[in-house]
Amino acid sequence: MTTRPSSVFLGVTGASGTPYALRLLGALATLGPRLSLCVSDAGVEVARHELRMRVTGRAEVTARLLELAQAEAEVYHPDDLAAPPSSGSAAPDAAVVCPCSLSTAAAIALGTTGTLIHRVGMVALKERRPLVLVPREMPLSSVHLRRLLEASDAGALVVPAMPAFRDLPETLDDIVDHVAGKVLSLLGFHHDLRPPRGGEGA
Repeated sequence: MTTRPSSVFLGVTGASGTPYALRLLGALATLGPRLSLCVSDAGVEVARHELRMRVTGRAEVTARLLELAQAEAEVYHPDDLAAPPSSGSAAPDAAVVCPCSLSTAAAIALGTTGTLIHRVGMVALKERRPLVLVPREMPLSSVHLRRLLEASDAGALVVPAMPAFRDLPETLDDIVDHVAGKVLSLLGFHHDLRPPRGGEGA
């Protein structure tokens, strides 16, 4: 993508990798697009665990996520399939699912709708708008690989959370920045989160 989007939807699902979502939220907040956020039911529980939150409940966890990222976003419930981002006429310029569970990737690839995150992914594909999926799972079965290929064939950018070490990361933050920076670059944003040199590979 060459034109930076003015609005971005971030879906956070139950795959491990909430720190990536946190870093994306914080970076996007400084870069200026209008943000929409939807955290799946499993995503709420994973966020509580991985970010060591002491709060419980969807509203509290989501609010804490935004507080940690120092970000503001329009927050939507995953069951709200009538939310504005679900409509092609009101959809955001770009959508990111990070971390992306393989069940979410499969639902988007197969065109099935169980949550708002699935629906927004489907809308992005049908409207030919950027959709970035950040799966974090290993090993990948043949079923997973087929679904990811189908999503890619439909137009999604699949960005597995695979940290690179050629830049000699010194902290966990450096590793998180590498993956988040790759997503931002693909969306057309200029940033300082350790992007891959020359934009190639890794």
